[in-house]
Amino acid sequence: MRWLIDEHRPPRNMAITAEEVLKEIGPVQEVLDAHDGVVTVIDTADGNVMLSLDGGCVGCSSTPMTAMQIYYSLKQLDSVNDVVFVNGELPEYMRTFIDQKMADEENTEGEII
Repeated sequence: MRWLIDEHRPPRNMAITAEEVLKEIGPVQEVLDAHDGVVTVIDTADGNVMLSLDGGCVGCSSTPMTAMQIYYSLKQLDSVNDVVFVNGELPEYMRTFIDQKMADEENTEGEII
């Protein structure tokens, strides 16, 4: 597994650890490994996860889709308030789309059709 944790910042009130973040990206990690992609966890203070996609992800046309999958996976967790890609890997329209999808999923839970 290839990943980095920014060790230059002191840990603050972490609702989720960097290791837990990397574990939760799940199947996306296999794709990253195959293409020399690296997820850098910059910060997780107060459940606000700051990430960067580096290595093979830089300049890759699939990076926004990879970021979208990571965002969706992490936003499912109770310990995560927000996910921010510091290099802009996740366009705002994709973030809005995922947030709306998740809100729709919450509204249909337990609904009988």
